[in-house]
Amino acid sequence: MNILMTTIFDIPHEGGLSTHVLTLKNGLEELGHNVDILSFSSMNPILKKIYAQAPGYLLNKIQKGKGQVINDGQRKKMLKSILKKTKKRYDVIHCHDVYAALAAVETNMPTVATVHGYFSYEAISRGAILKDSKEDQYIQLIEKEAYEKADHLIAVDTRIQQYIFDKTNKKATVIKNFINTNEFKPQLYHKQEVRKRLGLPENRKILFVPRRLTEKNGVIYPTLALPNVLEIFPETFLVYAGTGEQMENISTKVQQLQLEHHVQLLGSVPHDQMMQLYSAADVVLIPSVHSYGVEEATSISALEAMGSGSPVIASAVGGLKEIINDQKDGLLVEEKNPEELSAAIIKLLKDPQLSQNLAKHAREKIEREYSHIEAAKKVSEIYNQVQLKKIC
Repeated sequence: MNILMTTIFDIPHEGGLSTHVLTLKNGLEELGHNVDILSFSSMNPILKKIYAQAPGYLLNKIQKGKGQVINDGQRKKMLKSILKKTKKRYDVIHCHDVYAALAAVETNMPTVATVHGYFSYEAISRGAILKDSKEDQYIQLIEKEAYEKADHLIAVDTRIQQYIFDKTNKKATVIKNFINTNEFKPQLYHKQEVRKRLGLPENRKILFVPRRLTEKNGVIYPTLALPNVLEIFPETFLVYAGTGEQMENISTKVQQLQLEHHVQLLGSVPHDQMMQLYSAADVVLIPSVHSYGVEEATSISALEAMGSGSPVIASAVGGLKEIINDQKDGLLVEEKNPEELSAAIIKLLKDPQLSQNLAKHAREKIEREYSHIEAAKKVSEIYNQVQLKKIC
């Protein structure tokens, strides 16, 4: 089957959507399908600046949020123009955002849309639009239209499935996020060798936060929890891999708490280096929070850590509660609670056997339930169903 994956966002980029698309492509190709990706990265760089970046940048200076809507709409138009020229080469178009879905359905090609989150709520959470503004209302209408018009919807967790149903009375198929289990696996890299190669301390306890530095990811809380950990384990070292609007906030808090010798912000990290960082860590932290109606889905970062054989501590929110069985294959803590987070970290650092058991059970779960091949098989079945419906 010839498949086109498409989105108005860049591929690759930092974040779960990009990882999801690239991992699914890999799984589908292992099953024998041909997969191409059409994203904002694929488009002419000059046209991108003229039509889909500059207008919104200028409009946002006049009214916050207006530029976001204009830019996304322009990206959709550019995507639609390319889709019309290329649609004959594909059996199905698989979209990964609401604007791409609307562009695809206008081609009358079989269209599958994966819903990764709450499009309007996430725009509010990252500060792109204002809550209850005209732009917020407009984007919610765009979401509803896209969900109604797509031939088949996939949700990455049950809460998003319910969100879609509440908006449209249409039931999406739940296929939770997944990872390439051949890439992320225990002891792929030797811990001390990786630390030396990456310039990390070789003989300190390392806490790793593999997250975009955005509000909904709760990235400030590991920094707030660190002083309590340092009272018991004074050589602990906290590493962040990611960029985002919270970077300045974290840096400020690190200075206020005098943690400069205990925290390192690596910024954006290549995919292959991320795999090494999981191996280098003693504990991986996924401290997500509720933010303007947004909850963490089945976090790819959590899945990657679990697949890599690293013990995980996560907030008990959203899809994290669906993938982590507390005390069995990870630890769940209350969101926005530095004291509870620090207590869980200390518990794992004090008890290496517990850490090892959690990591072992987590890897077994990943192999059983979150393999990219198993996910690709489920998605392939949906493609077949959508094609048959179009023929009939």
